[in-house]
Amino acid sequence: MGIEKDIQQQTFRNEYQKAAVNLIFSAGWLNERIKAILDAEDITPQQYNILRILRGSKMPMSTLQIRERMLDKMSDTSRIVERLQKKGVVEKKVCPADKRLVDIVISKKGLSLLEKLDRKNAELDNILQSLSPEEAKALNSLLDKMRERE
Repeated sequence: MGIEKDIQQQTFRNEYQKAAVNLIFSAGWLNERIKAILDAEDITPQQYNILRILRGSKMPMSTLQIRERMLDKMSDTSRIVERLQKKGVVEKKVCPADKRLVDIVISKKGLSLLEKLDRKNAELDNILQSLSPEEAKALNSLLDKMRERE
């Protein structure tokens, strides 16, 4: 099944427009599948992204530092962190170097949640199982090349 059938559009202005439409459609498709897996743990993809960033940093981070590393740059990082704090998976602490700033760290409960989600990595990887490892590598290369002009 191609993009033409998926969105019921047979013609495109050119291959660049078709590729752009296909990328947007495919990103939505991928996000919905990831969301379905994460829903079982009552966590959004953006919350999952923040928890993984905090675990990887191994040190406190500001919301600005988190936003810089997020996959979705349009996310309201402060609001998402507040929700994560209410769930008990992150903690906010006053920055010792500058009392006006707040540092965010992942809590033990957050680490435990990520360990549970790590067991779903195969399920997450299987979303793209129709691609061979070589095709996934080629796709990564093409996507990286697409963003080279930035």
